[in-house]
Amino acid sequence: MAEVLFKGNKVHTSGKLPKVGARAPDFRLTRGDLVEVSLQDFAGKKKILSIVHSLDTGTCAASAKAFEARAAQLPGTVILTVSNDLPFAQKRFCEAENIHAVVPLSQMRDRKFGRDYGVEYLDGLLAGLLARAVVVIDENDKVLYTQQGPDTSQEPDYEAVLKAVRG
Repeated sequence: MAEVLFKGNKVHTSGKLPKVGARAPDFRLTRGDLVEVSLQDFAGKKKILSIVHSLDTGTCAASAKAFEARAAQLPGTVILTVSNDLPFAQKRFCEAENIHAVVPLSQMRDRKFGRDYGVEYLDGLLAGLLARAVVVIDENDKVLYTQQGPDTSQEPDYEAVLKAVRG
C-alpha cells in the first residue's frame, strides 16, 4: 500500500507502481469498440500508460490532450490512457476533443489493472478509481520509468516521460 495525496488529502492506493527494470504486469482492458486488449496487443512498441481517475475531470482531460499533442514526437510508441470510464464515454471525449493518437482503455470488465499497477484508490472520495500515474514500458514489456507526483490531482511531468521514452 502506498500513501499519496489527492488535492492535499492523504489517500491510500492498492500498492506501489511497478519497479523500473521489472516486467510490466499484463492487463485485460477494454477498447472503445468493446474488444478486450492485453499488453501483448502492443508488442514491439514502447508503451506509455497514462493512468487517470476519469477523462471527465479537468486535469485528466488536460493530460490526455497533452499526450495527444506530443504523440507525433514518439514514433514506435503507443499512448494508452487507462481509466474506469466506460468505453462509450471515452469515445465521446476523444471525438469531442479531436484525440486520435491516444488510445483510451477502460477497466470496466476487469479491475485487476488498478491493483496490479498499485494505483487503485482504497479510500477517500475517489475510492475504487485510479490514482494518476504514468508508466513507460519498452518494446519487450520491461518497465523503463514510473511517475506519480506528490499530489495525484496534478498533471504529469511530460518532459520526463518523453525523456524516458527516448532513452
